[in-house]
Amino acid sequence: MKNKIIIALLGISLFSNLSCTDLEEEVLDESLEGSGQAELISGAIAPAYGQVAWTWRHTNYYGLQLIAADEAILPYRGGTDWYDGGKFLETHAHTISTGNDLVGSSWNEVTKNISRALSAIEVLQPLAEAGDTEAEGALYEMIALRAYMNMLVLDSWGLVFKKETSEDLSEILRGQDAIDYIESEFLSVVDVINTSKGPGRITQAAVWGFLARLNLNAAVYRDPYGTPSFSNEDMDKVIQYTDNIINSGAFSLSPEYFDLFNDDNNDNSEIIFAADQRGVMKNEHSRWAYWSLAGSWFPRPEFPDADGTDGPAITSDFYQTWVDAYGATDPAEADARFFKENQIIPAELQDLTGVTPENDEDHYYCISAEDFEINRGILRGVIWGPRKDEGGSFYTCDGGYRIYPVIQRKGNGPDKDVDYVNHVLQVDFTNEGRLHRNGYRVSKYQFSHTSPNGNNYSSVDLVLMRLAEIYLMRAEAKLRKGDSAGALADVNFIRTERNARPDQTPEALPSIDLEILFRERGFELYWEGFRRSDQIRFGHYEDSWTEKTDNDVHHRLFPIPQDAIDGASNVPGYLEQNEGY
Repeated sequence: MKNKIIIALLGISLFSNLSCTDLEEEVLDESLEGSGQAELISGAIAPAYGQVAWTWRHTNYYGLQLIAADEAILPYRGGTDWYDGGKFLETHAHTISTGNDLVGSSWNEVTKNISRALSAIEVLQPLAEAGDTEAEGALYEMIALRAYMNMLVLDSWGLVFKKETSEDLSEILRGQDAIDYIESEFLSVVDVINTSKGPGRITQAAVWGFLARLNLNAAVYRDPYGTPSFSNEDMDKVIQYTDNIINSGAFSLSPEYFDLFNDDNNDNSEIIFAADQRGVMKNEHSRWAYWSLAGSWFPRPEFPDADGTDGPAITSDFYQTWVDAYGATDPAEADARFFKENQIIPAELQDLTGVTPENDEDHYYCISAEDFEINRGILRGVIWGPRKDEGGSFYTCDGGYRIYPVIQRKGNGPDKDVDYVNHVLQVDFTNEGRLHRNGYRVSKYQFSHTSPNGNNYSSVDLVLMRLAEIYLMRAEAKLRKGDSAGALADVNFIRTERNARPDQTPEALPSIDLEILFRERGFELYWEGFRRSDQIRFGHYEDSWTEKTDNDVHHRLFPIPQDAIDGASNVPGYLEQNEGY
């Protein structure tokens, strides 16, 4: 049973863009199991762990990473939806202002997570020093979580906050000093942290993974505006830490790719670290699942209020990478990571010639709610789903619910109410390209069977580290050291080991170079928050893609929110804006 606990968090100063003074925040959050002393410990760490999913919310850090890269675009849908002060347009075009709310909310949430970890450390430290082994173990996790969150700040803003007590003024570190600090934090716990509490808790394997990420990106972090120089020393560390994880035998690739992102993914053998969303907690959310889906679509017949939002779509540029890789073969047939067909439309219904919303009353198939699952992966063309009557209830049939081609009900385009949602490749900022139907959508995460409204109460854990990424990091480190054969073996292991759908298992590659490896990371890790960093590390962040032509290297880092700088103005020179803003 999960208990509610109220905890006061101190020392948020200079983390958020609210104020430079110490704030006292009263937070209602969910603790882990326990009572007495155990409840004190779990109550200390619960707000910090609970904040992780909110940090990675679609309008926080996740959206910032996604929309800034070439894999996703979010236009001003139909001139009516998702403008939000232009924050998504700016982020995608790399014309971000210092008042951009997507940047500001991301900064606030990740730095709040640092503050919560620090507050937990202050509770746990005296208990650990008094000999409480449970508190000591939890302390190691919070130190690692603080380091992980600082690494997110370093990756996006080029700095970290070093702060040991809530009464201290944070020391701001950049470049090698920042790398050394984060590395020292991880190294201080890696040999003593738990090895079996994951994936919702930070384990030794997760710390190894964080250390591998840190060293893989160290060349960028040292000189964020220059051409990265990847040293053998850094790459050796990447290989060492990824070897530790792979050779532990504790993890294995999921035979079905999309099982990684299902309701029951908490015990998936591939996942190393995730935001645990099991239970009924305020900050559980389905936003990684529903954000991209059509607003006219109802993916769960049990819940008539659960729908999509016509948010981001993949860019035509990112789609083209799949087409280029597989040539004349449809990527849906060539690669199980691209698409999984869950909706088998009866053959007699597939041809929609002459079928319109005006004459399709009988053009449906019947299925029970528990058996209905939308397709997964990259969605193209006409979609199918339950349909509501004039009273707002779904049409039913003897077997459950009627499944029709989905009528375009959202927006003000020429297809509204008279045509079906037909996802086409074009998606951009033009009047035609920004229509609600436009753009291929991503349904990577299962639309949770426990989410009544598409927003909250999802049981799907948010995957933040998994074994395939570990193999890809090792492959990159080997390749940058000149071991092409070793890199190829690692990449081909990922491509060919998943065998749940043999006909769609991609073939082994005959050779590999950095461009192919960059492409393979895109195929394996798309829409998981890696692409922006990958583009910077592989030298593609200054490329042009749909609605983005900016090539200023200073835009590799985001601006520090102006509110945060203003809030710190009573300490001259303390928080300085990043170059180029």
